[in-house]
Amino acid sequence: MKAQDPFYDIIVIGGGPGGMMAAGRAAELGAHVLLLEKNNGLGKKLLLTGGGRCNVTNEEYDNRKLLEKFKGKGKFLFSAFAQFSVKETLDFFHAEGMQTKVEAEERVFPQSDQSLSVWNVLASYMKKGHVTVRMNSVVSGFLMEKGRISGVKLTNGERCSANAYILATGGMSRPETGSTGEGFRWLEKIGHSVRKPDPALVPIRTKESWTHGLSGLSWANAKVSTFQNNSLQEARIGKILFTHVGLSGPLILNMSKDIGELLKYGEVAIMIDFFPKEDQGTLDRRVQEIFRTHQNKILKNVLGEIVPPVLAELLPEMLALDASREINKISREERLRITKFLKALPVTPTGLLGVEKAVVTSGGVALTEIDFKTMLSRKHENLYIVGDVLDIDRPSGGYSLQLCWTTGHVAGTHAAEQTKKP
Repeated sequence: MKAQDPFYDIIVIGGGPGGMMAAGRAAELGAHVLLLEKNNGLGKKLLLTGGGRCNVTNEEYDNRKLLEKFKGKGKFLFSAFAQFSVKETLDFFHAEGMQTKVEAEERVFPQSDQSLSVWNVLASYMKKGHVTVRMNSVVSGFLMEKGRISGVKLTNGERCSANAYILATGGMSRPETGSTGEGFRWLEKIGHSVRKPDPALVPIRTKESWTHGLSGLSWANAKVSTFQNNSLQEARIGKILFTHVGLSGPLILNMSKDIGELLKYGEVAIMIDFFPKEDQGTLDRRVQEIFRTHQNKILKNVLGEIVPPVLAELLPEMLALDASREINKISREERLRITKFLKALPVTPTGLLGVEKAVVTSGGVALTEIDFKTMLSRKHENLYIVGDVLDIDRPSGGYSLQLCWTTGHVAGTHAAEQTKKP
């Protein structure tokens, strides 16, 4: 920035979902806003979320129920979510012309199935407020004067100044999108406490090579149970996805942090139940009926009536059965072996993938150091902190983006109000 450039009301650092929402909201309220983005484009990670479809939020309108999903950290969020929560988020996007739809587990997506639709709304929102956006602007840290933030310094030597600052640099997941943790280091330098980030929602590696052969197979309602030392640790039902290295999908992502913790203490076993709504006897009777109907067909083809083709191909090999045998030659013991396997498929996790594959990371600035009524730092009177910079764990299912929408909107609102004060 040149010496003659204007002094801004607010500088937002980071052009992800939280930063774009904060900048747009502050500008809507009349603030003169500058947004600094290190990449050559805004919202790189946003465009990747939900496999490029963008899980905008979760359609849970009861804030108490919604914040239970954030576990112990949810208690900090009531005042922020009381100002801007799921209803306000959907009203915002709908008012901007983006229609939405609700899918399994109350996940909300744009009707277009394109994350670009979300990006376009945010870009338009900032444009209407005349937000000044500077790409390829790499911040190196805060400038301090008499205990107050007086500006930010860029790596090219430039300095940018404002009355208030909103930090929205994100966590450390998907570092190729620019989330490399600089914001945490800047906060530590100015006295904030930061818990070192770890992968939180992340796929897992598995020992069994046959699971890798199922890569691409998704299962909408599987029950996944974890065991250590033959003791049940956790059991949940949800969608899983087999990958070329192991397991992923919303359910696995939500269990990954706990699995990672268990692995620190020894071997972990996973059991997958593909039919959690049926007990062993009910599933066996259903399989018997299918076998009677197709008794002259071969096993491999009939298994396709029970499970997806890719699993039907692998099942006989995994159970040491002849895939080309006719059904009428399959013994009761062999049939039970199939149904037992489908109710308790064993998998051995060997570790979590790194931050480069994480949806979000765990860790960040201590929540006791934030005033959640405004998102203002309790240590610096003109610094607001939003989104993934906060030490808040949350599950997959739209909760991460809702955290960005809420904290960004609240920070933008109060930062704009602060700049109007004499």
